[in-house]
Amino acid sequence: QVLVVESGGGLVQAGGSLRLSCTASGLSFDDYPMAWFRQAPGKEREWVSCTNWSGYITSYADSVKGRFTISRDNYKNTLYLQMNSLKPEDTAMYYCAAARRYYASGCWTSRDEYDYWGQGTQVTVSS
Repeated sequence: QVLVVESGGGLVQAGGSLRLSCTASGLSFDDYPMAWFRQAPGKEREWVSCTNWSGYITSYADSVKGRFTISRDNYKNTLYLQMNSLKPEDTAMYYCAAARRYYASGCWTSRDEYDYWGQGTQVTVSS
């Protein structure tokens, strides 16, 4: 059974930082792309960032580019999202997602490509 668990969310002032973590078990973690998505109240779940199996290829939504950094530690089966210069519009539930198909040279930005999801961790940025 695959289990994906996020942690690290919280309340932070605008301009502050948070680091989200995501551990995944029950799958070959180092074989597949992984991603972060977020969903604000009343809005669709949107893609934030993703990384290929090795972590050497990353991609970011324009809204977070230059402020967020995705990384992974395949020895620890853990995905990270370092979030700096946070803005109130970053307030959302953040979800970690894992794929189960190989994609050596990149990662997907569509939620439909990811098969396993965590329960989410809440990030709230106050102004």
